[in-house]
Amino acid sequence: MRYKLLGNSGLRVSELSLGTMTFGEEWGWGSGRDQAREVFDTYVDAGGNFIDTANLYTNGTSEKLVGEFIAAERERFVLATKFTLSGSPGDPNSGGNHRKNMMQSVEASLRRLDSDYIDLYWVHAWDSITPVDEIMRGLDDLVSSGKVLYVGVSDAPAWAVARANTLAELRGWSRFVGLQIQYSLVERTPERELLPMAEALDITVTPWAVLGAGLLTGKYTRGDQRPKHSRGDWGEESFTERNLAIARTVDAVADEIDRPSSQVALAWSRQAPSAQMIPIVGARTAAQLRESLASLEVELSDDQLDRLDHVSRIDLGFPHEFLSRPAIQHIVYGGSAQLLDLHRRHSSLNSARQPATKLPR
Repeated sequence: MRYKLLGNSGLRVSELSLGTMTFGEEWGWGSGRDQAREVFDTYVDAGGNFIDTANLYTNGTSEKLVGEFIAAERERFVLATKFTLSGSPGDPNSGGNHRKNMMQSVEASLRRLDSDYIDLYWVHAWDSITPVDEIMRGLDDLVSSGKVLYVGVSDAPAWAVARANTLAELRGWSRFVGLQIQYSLVERTPERELLPMAEALDITVTPWAVLGAGLLTGKYTRGDQRPKHSRGDWGEESFTERNLAIARTVDAVADEIDRPSSQVALAWSRQAPSAQMIPIVGARTAAQLRESLASLEVELSDDQLDRLDHVSRIDLGFPHEFLSRPAIQHIVYGGSAQLLDLHRRHSSLNSARQPATKLPR
């Protein structure tokens, strides 16, 4: 395992993050304590140090198990957890991004984790209600208190993240250093706004559902298997012709290099995006995790990346497609566009020099 800096910080994190939503059996499909411990030890033995959990995962069991597993070497690990989601239905203040829920949630997480501090505290989802300054000032207070070292944001629109970090920079508060989003070969819409924003603001991206909730593992395209349950927005509705065509292309590339399809999908997420990526890998068993870790050995060729890009590319929409038109480029740059050498990769001028959704490598 190699290591990367987390956004605009000096914190070193491993190139894959261990997602622990499977730690605990309360939701009916996770791992018991012993099995979860084996998954954790497999990740640590590979050099991993970046552990991702949340206050609501398996009703709090995930945090309890993670806290138990890291206790002997707490300082070695970069521990990330989240707040926002409600654990008390019916209580209007038990969820959301506001200061009351933030402060109550961090104290509850610290107790479950049996730790004095959290390395990275995520806003789990943007609630679209709490004022941005309330969120950022509250998070900065947690950093000032020593209970939190760094802050990140998950599942939020690009404009909100950009506004939050600009405000924090102006006020001298702690800025978001990480962005957690759904991103994979079957979900590339973050390329429209979120990924360019993350690169411009030097925010590390930690994508979840990199395997398309199992669609990119080959278990559905190489047989007749269908998902037995739906998590989040995933289920039978994900079996569109487009998504199945993407999955079959992943299978074809996997066959060429004699690797599992899941490793191809993970390798793509590490190679293709222009923003710094640290995929989150989750597993119910150690064998599943070892398969994901082996993706670190996979290097896809330019031809293979091009084929995966072609079958999965999206329309960037307005204003990106509009600004990349030759006629618009001509009047914006006075006919000198082709004479400019740019070091900024995300610009309408660079977009005009390559296929619309193909990210530079």
